[in-house]
Amino acid sequence: MFGWIKRIPGYSRAALTRVLKIVAMILFGGLTTGIILLVITLNGRPDLSVWHEADLDEEFTKKSDVDNFEEYLELEDRLFVQLEKEVYDKIEDSDRRLLNRFSAGSLTDSRGWEQNWNRTWRRVPQSSSSGVLLLHGMSDSPYSMRPLGEQFDDGETAIIALRIPGHGTAPCGLLDTKWEDMAAAVKLAMQDLKAAVGDGPVSIIGYSNGGALAVEYALSAIEDQSMPRAERLVLLSPSIGVTKMAGLAIWQSRLGRVLGLKKLAWNSILPEYEAYKYGSFALNAARQAHRLTKTLRKRLSKAKSRGRLGEFPPVLAFQSVVDATVTAPALVEVLFDSLPENGHELVLYDINRLTELEPIYQPNPTPGLDRIKANLGHSFRVTILENKDGDSREIFAHTREPGSDRLNTRPTGLSWPAGIYSLSVGTGRGFSRFRSTIDYRNWSKPETPAVVSGDVATYRTVGQVDLRFPDTVESTAAVVGGVVRHRRSHQIH
Repeated sequence: MFGWIKRIPGYSRAALTRVLKIVAMILFGGLTTGIILLVITLNGRPDLSVWHEADLDEEFTKKSDVDNFEEYLELEDRLFVQLEKEVYDKIEDSDRRLLNRFSAGSLTDSRGWEQNWNRTWRRVPQSSSSGVLLLHGMSDSPYSMRPLGEQFDDGETAIIALRIPGHGTAPCGLLDTKWEDMAAAVKLAMQDLKAAVGDGPVSIIGYSNGGALAVEYALSAIEDQSMPRAERLVLLSPSIGVTKMAGLAIWQSRLGRVLGLKKLAWNSILPEYEAYKYGSFALNAARQAHRLTKTLRKRLSKAKSRGRLGEFPPVLAFQSVVDATVTAPALVEVLFDSLPENGHELVLYDINRLTELEPIYQPNPTPGLDRIKANLGHSFRVTILENKDGDSREIFAHTREPGSDRLNTRPTGLSWPAGIYSLSVGTGRGFSRFRSTIDYRNWSKPETPAVVSGDVATYRTVGQVDLRFPDTVESTAAVVGGVVRHRRSHQIH
């Protein structure tokens, strides 16, 4: 590669060597300086609190002495007793605020409400004909799946909204939890549901990381015939094909351990004012999401090469085209293109394409969406929800059946709510994010969680927390309504 250097006259070659050494030293110095500045910046963030550092060793792991779901719930009881002693009882006086979830009696202290939605919740009628397992996303809690769970609470369906290990307690819960621990809990929940419904079908609905865990379970059930099979998977923005930056999380945390700087184990250190979702985000959570997606890629490829994916349950997936964590093309490439035809469907929510809004979209998701439209060889059904045209808020559905070369268009009866331009369920520059927000309207009702989930609002700004209080939750109805309508038409039960 560098043979040309030998052809340079001696004096010139020596000069060139000195120049290359200088350049290398400058680059090394620049890299070292950059790392030092990064470490100083990251370590200059707010001090860690007890909820960042507590050791909650009653949390379930794959190695826990737990044989069934009842024992899982008993261990969860002990975990929340430990949470009380190690976090709630030990917070500093300066942290006892109205908007601190760990401050006793605060507006976001979920312990005082009739139902603590940070906990696993289970509805199992005596004569259950079918079952649904609900799996929330990373750093979320079972509360985020509450609207869907209530849609299935019909007196005949057994429902478990699982508190996935590491969640619902304190941000420190995600410092050490591995995806294998999460998958082991999913397995226990599925066994419990199957025991409740007998020969009845059990489906899994997973959001974000919960969607990835649902896919992992389905693959494991193919490999292990003793595991109950899922009748169908419903995936809401599943964490499949996440950004490669998640894989770099391990290096920052390793550097922190070497230097003895605990703050480097955190991607963000923020106030804990939300009752059912962590504000601070441990880098280990990103690492586990990355590890899980890599594992799914390998196992899907292996199952495909062995001709086993015909046993994979039908999949119905909902995905926003602007999700910065999971891209629609990646979801197609990793999952859907691997599956043989078996009633699978991908529903894509496009952005609000009113003409006057187009210039503000950065990045514009059109190229990725066009690639999906142009691929006519899909073995699954594709439905794209878009504006009727650039002058209308009406939403039309464009559907292409497997193997077809034409899109069938029909009105949905839905319209974009005023002020909403994206149904993204991830984080992204230039786009809103689904988060929960404090609802002052419910302050007088302590039995009602003072948090409304699903409003589209971006309310984090540099150096401060900016709370916004939308007057409508139409976005929630649009998303949940879409899932429920597909639930009925696809007969998930």
